[in-house]
Amino acid sequence: MNLSAFAQKKILLAKPRGGNITIDGKAEEEEWHKNAEIASDFIMFSPDNGKVISEDKKTDVKILYDNDAIYILAILNDNEPSKIQKELTQRDIFGVADHFAVYINGFDDGQQDYRFFVSAAGTQMDCLATEETEDFSWDAIWQSSVKITATGWTVEMRIPYAALRFPKNKNQKWGINFMREIQRKNQKYTWNYVNAKIGAVLTQSGKLEGIENINPPTRLFFIPYASAYYQKDSFNTDKTFKAGLDIKYGINDAFTLDAILVPDFGQTKFDNAILNLEPFEQELNENRPFFTEGTNLFNIGNLFYSRRIGGIPTQTPNVAENEEITNSPSNVDLINAVKISGRTKKGLGIGFLNAITEQTFATIKNNDSNIDRKEVIEPLTNYNILVLDQRFRQNSSVSFINTNTTRNGGFRDANVAGVVFDLNTKANTYSLKGDFKYSSINEANNYDGFKTYLDFAKTSGKYRYNVSGKYISENYDVNDLGIIFYTNYHNFYANGSYRILNPTKVFNTFNFEQEINIEIQNNTGKLQESWYKTILKATTLKNHYLEFGIITSPYENFDFYEARTSGRYVYIPSRFESYIGLETNKNNNLTFDLYLSGIKYNEKNRTTFNINTGPKYRFNNKLSLAYYIDYTYKRNDLGWVAFDNADIIFAKRNTETFQNNFTGKYSLTDKMTINLTARYYWSYSSNKEFYTLNSIGYVDPNDTFKMNKDRNFNSWNLDLSYSWWFAPGSQLSILYRNYAQEETNKVEQSLNRNIGSIFNANMTNIFSVSLRYFIDYNSVKNKF
Repeated sequence: MNLSAFAQKKILLAKPRGGNITIDGKAEEEEWHKNAEIASDFIMFSPDNGKVISEDKKTDVKILYDNDAIYILAILNDNEPSKIQKELTQRDIFGVADHFAVYINGFDDGQQDYRFFVSAAGTQMDCLATEETEDFSWDAIWQSSVKITATGWTVEMRIPYAALRFPKNKNQKWGINFMREIQRKNQKYTWNYVNAKIGAVLTQSGKLEGIENINPPTRLFFIPYASAYYQKDSFNTDKTFKAGLDIKYGINDAFTLDAILVPDFGQTKFDNAILNLEPFEQELNENRPFFTEGTNLFNIGNLFYSRRIGGIPTQTPNVAENEEITNSPSNVDLINAVKISGRTKKGLGIGFLNAITEQTFATIKNNDSNIDRKEVIEPLTNYNILVLDQRFRQNSSVSFINTNTTRNGGFRDANVAGVVFDLNTKANTYSLKGDFKYSSINEANNYDGFKTYLDFAKTSGKYRYNVSGKYISENYDVNDLGIIFYTNYHNFYANGSYRILNPTKVFNTFNFEQEINIEIQNNTGKLQESWYKTILKATTLKNHYLEFGIITSPYENFDFYEARTSGRYVYIPSRFESYIGLETNKNNNLTFDLYLSGIKYNEKNRTTFNINTGPKYRFNNKLSLAYYIDYTYKRNDLGWVAFDNADIIFAKRNTETFQNNFTGKYSLTDKMTINLTARYYWSYSSNKEFYTLNSIGYVDPNDTFKMNKDRNFNSWNLDLSYSWWFAPGSQLSILYRNYAQEETNKVEQSLNRNIGSIFNANMTNIFSVSLRYFIDYNSVKNKF
C-alpha cells in the first residue's frame, strides 16, 4: 500500500454561520447544506493502519462558526445501524459504544489537543491530551446531540470558544483531526492520516482555516454550590450545611483563572484504605475536582502531589506520661486555592497554583488535673507551584518548575526547582529527554539535594528502543509538595521492542519488549534493584487482550528503607517472577478479566502469589454490574516489625490480602445515572519467627523478643449515588455513604468472622445532597 498520498496535511475551511442551528442531531437546518465544506475520506488508525474507510462506513464532517462558537456536523454511515453499540454511561466513561470525536489545537503547535467525544448514546467525554496522557478530569461546557438513523447516525456539536485556547489573531489557523470509532469491530478512523510508525500522534493533525475576525465574549463563569450532610454512627449524629463558590475567569484569550472559595469535597470518592506494612506512606489518588481538572501543566516534571494540600498533619504532638491525646484531626482543612494557566501565541505555557491550609491543633488532656491544652500539629501553610513550559518545532519543549511550601512560624519550609526537556527530531523518529531538579529544605538542620535524568529513544517504526540513566543524591527531598520514596542511588535502564503495525493472520496487535534495569546505592555501591524483563502483549483477531511477562533478578539486592534507620539495610534474595493477564472482548455482554502473578525467592519456602479476577455483565445499554477479587498471599515474607532498644527487629511472616470490589451502573439518560461502589478489604500479617538485623544486612535469630506484632485489618466502604446534569455545567448529586474500619493485633483467619466483625463495628452513615449551578456571566448580563 502506498501511504505517501496521505502524508500531506488535509485542510478544512470553516464557513460562517448565517441562520440558527439547533443542536438536536437532526441536521435539518439549511445552513448545513448550503456551502459548508466536507471533511471525508477517513483512514484507519487501528488496527489496520492506513486502510481507507469503506463506502458503507463513509463519514462526512462539516464545520460552521460564529462569534461565540464552532458548530460541527458529522454524518456517520453504517450499513448495519442495528449493530451500532450505544451503551449509556456517565460523563467521561466510554463504555461499549461507537464514538465520534474532534481534536482541536488552537495554536497548531503539535503539543496539546482539546478533545471532545460523543458516543452513539449521546454521552459526552472531553480531555486535554498530550503525547503522554489524556486528562479526562478536565471538563468543558459544550453541547452535543446524536440521532440514530436508517443509514447510520449523526452528531451535532457546539463548542464555545470559552472551552478552547487560541491566539488573538485576525485569521485563525488551528490543528484539527476527527476520529470515528466503530466499537463492534474495534476500529478507529481519523480524517487526517495518523501513521502508526511514528510515535507522535498530535503532530499528525490536519488544519482548520477560515475562522476570521471573531471577538469571543468574556469568559467569566460562577459556580455556586450548596451541600447538606447528615452523619450518624453508634455514638453521635451531626448535621452540616455548606455553601461556597467556584470562579473561572478568562484573563485573556489564552489564560484562565480558577478559584475556590470555601471548598467542599465531601462527595469525592473514598480512599482505599490498606494494611500498610511498607516503610513508606500510602500514595493516594486525587479525587478533588479542583486539583484534577486542567492540571496538566502542573504535573510536568512529577513534582506536584496535590494530596499534600489538605493532607495529614506533619507534626506529632508531644505527650507526657500523665497526658493523653483526646482529639487529633486526621486532615488539615483547605482555606482557599487559586490557579492560573494558559499558553501564549509563541508557545509559552504558564501555570501558577496557590493554596492555603489552616492552622490545626491537637487536644491533649492532663489526666492529673483534667485540664486540656492544645498543640499545633500543622501551622498555617502556603503552597504554590510555578510552571513555565516553552514548546517549539511542533514536538519539543523545555520546562521550568518551582514548588514552594512555607509554614508559619519556626516549622519546616521547602523549595524545589527543576528544568525538564523533551526534544524530538523533525520526523519524530528519535527523542532526547531529561531533567535536573534541586531541592532545598529549611528546618533545624538545613539540607539540599538534586536529581538528574537523561533518556535517548528511537520512537518510530516496528523496532524501537530507549536507554536512560538517573542519579539521585541522598538528600534529594520533594515530599513537602511532591512525593518520592527512593533516593540516594544511580541507575541504568534499557528497553528494546518489536511491534506489528498492521494485523496478521493471528493478531490484531502484537508487541514484544525486553527491558533491563540496574540501580546502585550511592554510598555503599550495593545493588538496590536489578532485573531483566521480557514482555509480550497481543490482541487477537477476536479482540481478546493477552499479556505475559517474565522478570528475573539473578543477584542479591539490598533494601535501604525497610530497616527504618538511616545507614542500615536488609538483603533481598535473588528471585524469579512471572505474570499473565487476559481481558476478553469488551464488546461481549459478559466479559472477564484475569491477572495471575507469582514470585519465587531463592530462599526456602519464600513465595508471593497474586490473583486479580472477576466478571462484568452488561444486561442492556443502561445496566451493568461488575465484581472483582484481588487476592495476595506472601509466604515467609521478611519485614521490619519493631525497635527493641538498639536492636532492629524483623520477622518471618505470612500475609494475606483479600479485596472485593463491586460496582454497578444504571443510566436513566445520558445525563442521569445511579452508581454503586462497594469495597471490602481484609488483610492480616502473622509473625512466625523474630530476628535481629545485623550490621551487614542479614538477620540473626532472636528468641527473646516476645511482643505481639501481628496485625488484622478490616475496611468497608459503600457509595450509592445519584447524579443529574440538569443543565450545562450544573449538577445535582445525592450520595449515601456507609463505611467502617478496624485494626487489631489479634489475627482472625476466618473470612466469615472478619466480615461479621466489620459489620458489627461502629458503622458511619452519611447522607448528603449537593447542588452546583453553572452561571455564564454573558447570559446574566444579557438578561439585565
